Amino acid sequence: MQIFLETERLLLRQFTLNDVDNLLALDSDVEVRRYLDMPAPPTRESIAEHTLPRFMAYYTQYAGYGFWAAIEKTSHAFLGWFHFRLATEDPEEIELGYRLQRLAWGKGYATEGAQALIRKGFLELGVRRVVATALVANIASIRVMEKAGLTLEKRYWYKGTLEAVKYVLDRDVYLNRRAQR
Repeated sequence: MQIFLETERLLLRQFTLNDVDNLLALDSDVEVRRYLDMPAPPTRESIAEHTLPRFMAYYTQYAGYGFWAAIEKTSHAFLGWFHFRLATEDPEEIELGYRLQRLAWGKGYATEGAQALIRKGFLELGVRRVVATALVANIASIRVMEKAGLTLEKRYWYKGTLEAVKYVLDRDVYLNRRAQR
């Protein structure tokens, strides 16, 4: 198991082909998919043949970036995943994302993982700007972004019909905040 990052309660590790059932269980929960552009759960085959290979390709294509399985340290339970990847709109931005199982909601895991990835990005990887997006209705995800230090940059229409937000954190702002602590 290749560990990418460790926090007080989490291990963020590389995905393996053995994670098919973990991802299938995560994305089969209708509540997990509520704010995603995923009306139906994926199939086991689509995860094995498309999702996991795409996740795993990041590790060789973009050192330090990609999708990371979130594992609870004491129980070794799969909680979900985080991504820290090149943003599709602007290659100068790194996109932060997370998807956790319902049993992990409201326990601070998303904030803990997000803060650790942001810290690593700015202090070790030379990231200039971290961005994250969510639908306006996804209040819990927006709250995680705010707790992780991101601020609202804009509201926009996702696919023309869903109101969404983009939150950002620039390296200089992050470093200034750290210096003031």
